[in-house]
Amino acid sequence: MSRPCIIGLTGQTGAGKSAASAQLLKEGFFIIDCDRVARQVVKPGTDGLKAIAAVFSNDILFPDGSLNRKALGKCVFSDRAALQTLNETIFPFIRIEVHRLIEQAARDGHDAVILDAPTLFESGMNEECALILGVCADAALRKARIMARDQIDEAAAQARMNSQYPEAFFRAHCQVIIENNSTEEQFVRNVQNAANQIKEWIHGCSHS
Repeated sequence: MSRPCIIGLTGQTGAGKSAASAQLLKEGFFIIDCDRVARQVVKPGTDGLKAIAAVFSNDILFPDGSLNRKALGKCVFSDRAALQTLNETIFPFIRIEVHRLIEQAARDGHDAVILDAPTLFESGMNEECALILGVCADAALRKARIMARDQIDEAAAQARMNSQYPEAFFRAHCQVIIENNSTEEQFVRNVQNAANQIKEWIHGCSHS
């Protein structure tokens, strides 16, 4: 059983990474949604949630023991040190589950997987990728999308944007950039063009 070729998909919040991931799924790619994994590893009773509560106190929990994401967000989005602490606490649990899913994909016969991961670089999982795609969009567009998506004000949206790497970082560290500054139709075409590049990399990866 050979290890699948790993393709990273990342980008700043509001850029359209989730939409790109959905389109790549339609193109037939096997997707590992790291946001979903992150939610799974902090479900009530999990070691991941216990670890976070031990660091940030039970104030980030609802009375029923589930994670209060809004309370946790207030702790970390405006405090880089706190965000780094959160990442260092939760990333090991995420990596364990991601590796389990990669192994499952290999057993199921997939020759490649796409890691849909907003914190691909922060987690260090970029080092496992043969190719990395970055979704980019103008800051004003991203802010408007975040405000509409999460029903938050401009200041809160800006805080979330400020907590991430700048656009220049993604343009410098991703081999393929998917632009999302125009229409939805154009964005779909951009993702489809990226999909063709991915297939070329998968072919090379699987024959290396």
